[in-house]
Amino acid sequence: MTREPHWFEPIAAHLGPAYLRYSFTKGTEQEVSFLVEALGLAPGDRVLDVGCGPGRHLRALRSRGIDAFGVDISAPFVRLVDGLAVQGDARRLPVRDASVDVALSLCQGGFGLPEPGRALLDDRSVLAEMARVLRPGGRVVLSAFSAYFQVRHLEPERDTFDAATGVNPEHTEIRDAAGRDAPTELWTACYTPRELRLLCALVGLEVLDVWSATPGAYAAAGPTVDTPEFLCVARRP
Repeated sequence: MTREPHWFEPIAAHLGPAYLRYSFTKGTEQEVSFLVEALGLAPGDRVLDVGCGPGRHLRALRSRGIDAFGVDISAPFVRLVDGLAVQGDARRLPVRDASVDVALSLCQGGFGLPEPGRALLDDRSVLAEMARVLRPGGRVVLSAFSAYFQVRHLEPERDTFDAATGVNPEHTEIRDAAGRDAPTELWTACYTPRELRLLCALVGLEVLDVWSATPGAYAAAGPTVDTPEFLCVARRP
């Protein structure tokens, strides 16, 4: 049966390697260094990157001896990862039960990009799948847009935050490697720390920390309304 493409797939196909030109991708080394220390990751640990994109976190993890691999819904992105990832839907991960030590979803890679009208259903499915593939005691790490920050810094000419669903529809343009612009729409789910804790509990995960986060400047800092993202760390009992 032919599946309906996810709305992000044509965006990824247009961007290709130009995705790595965007400023939010420049903090990869800092983000990975922080996570390796905060999680106590060691060479040989098995890490799954859910929504790995063109593999920026994967490569940084593997350069530290960590056995990282990825899943992404975009075939062009998977090709850019050079055999370190497979194509797949984060809502139905092609990964065995209880087979990884850590499951990551950073920068709205798999978590936080729901189909319109399915914000809770899709994000719950992604998180449940991440929990499923964890070994007992394994951890999930995910970043999520802050609902507090989004409302506080709303740009009316681009953003139309939906208070009923917590989703921010954004009208913007993306540019490919040849410099060609394409108008597009993004749907990003936004969360409060309480909502992240409730969603983790719903899929059987125990939250260890929720930190405020800025891309490229991850730190073990308590939640505030002044940073664009939250970083949630949870454990499978």
